[in-house]
Amino acid sequence: MTTATLSQPLSKPLSPTELQSFGDEIDALRARTVADIGDRDARYIRRVVKGVRYMEAAGRALLFIGIFPPAWILGTLLLGLAKILENMELAHNVMHGQYDWMNDPTLDGKTYEWDIVGTSDNWRKTHNFKHHTYTNVRGMDDDIGYGLLRIFPEQRWRPFFLAQPFIAVIFALLFEWGVAIQDLRLGRWFAGKMKPGELGAAFKPVGKKMRRQVIKDYVIFPLLAGPFFLPVLLGNIVANLMRNVWTFSIIFCGHFTADAETFPKSVLKNESRAHWYLRQVRGSSNLRGGRLLNLMSGNLSHQIEHHLFPDLPANRYAELAPEVQAICARYGVHYNTGSFWQQYGQVLWRILRHAFPSKPAPDAPLVQPPQLDDDEALSLSRQG
Repeated sequence: MTTATLSQPLSKPLSPTELQSFGDEIDALRARTVADIGDRDARYIRRVVKGVRYMEAAGRALLFIGIFPPAWILGTLLLGLAKILENMELAHNVMHGQYDWMNDPTLDGKTYEWDIVGTSDNWRKTHNFKHHTYTNVRGMDDDIGYGLLRIFPEQRWRPFFLAQPFIAVIFALLFEWGVAIQDLRLGRWFAGKMKPGELGAAFKPVGKKMRRQVIKDYVIFPLLAGPFFLPVLLGNIVANLMRNVWTFSIIFCGHFTADAETFPKSVLKNESRAHWYLRQVRGSSNLRGGRLLNLMSGNLSHQIEHHLFPDLPANRYAELAPEVQAICARYGVHYNTGSFWQQYGQVLWRILRHAFPSKPAPDAPLVQPPQLDDDEALSLSRQG
């Protein structure tokens, strides 16, 4: 349960008229941005591509002389930063189709393959479709706790969750592996609801990608270093751990802070685009931190704007944020933002608190119930 539902809701429920106007304003903002997309955005993403390549090349070169501690430290840092940038600002955003308009086959959202053990195809299914369509809807969005963690009290408590403070640490360190197996539905297999043959077929492309990544980072590059095999191997391990922990932190800060809300499946009934916009805002959290944080988070420091406009170039989110915040203020919709450490502290508290049994409160409504005129009220009372 969120802070919003413990006492007074942070966002007031909108009337049907307000909801429509809210959606219209978000639509208009999107249309103005789409009309302005062009060379500036193309230059930006190509600079990101070059930055990833140069940092990775420099990092790997330094690791090849990693017997010297300063070279190993700098090489590992550069490689880790390259992997973060590729994962967050390049791959994630490209796979959302943000740059499909460029008609560049290397930036095609439908074919881009990223530098982690999970397949892009599985990510496009679990993230682009399921998560962005059913954001924070309980029973529909598998990203709520990723099947491992109880983040909200609406999730059913089991004794297993007592271990989640320790599980969360392991999950952060191995986050890319968790993402890789998310779509395998292992819970169904453990419960006997999936045949081994079905699991094997689903695992085949995942296993192939895992094997390729492991061979690249932990066999080929260390072997190329010859006598410096071990420093290069260790550097690759640490760089991947850096990327995993950072990605985990940014994603969790964007979804599981104190003011982020979850929703029952009933909100999907006859859900309009304006309803969807409202749900995205109330289920998301932003981070304040400046241009460097924006870049290294893939602009997911503006998670609200990303959830509203997942297919717009992410470098636009910082410009859109003040306008989105102003629209929210006009309609009394809470715009959840805070510093990285403030939001991260709230995430850690959720992980610790909801490891233990906790009682949910009623869901805060998104929309005001329709108001009946006197004749309708009299008619209903007679029927009753």
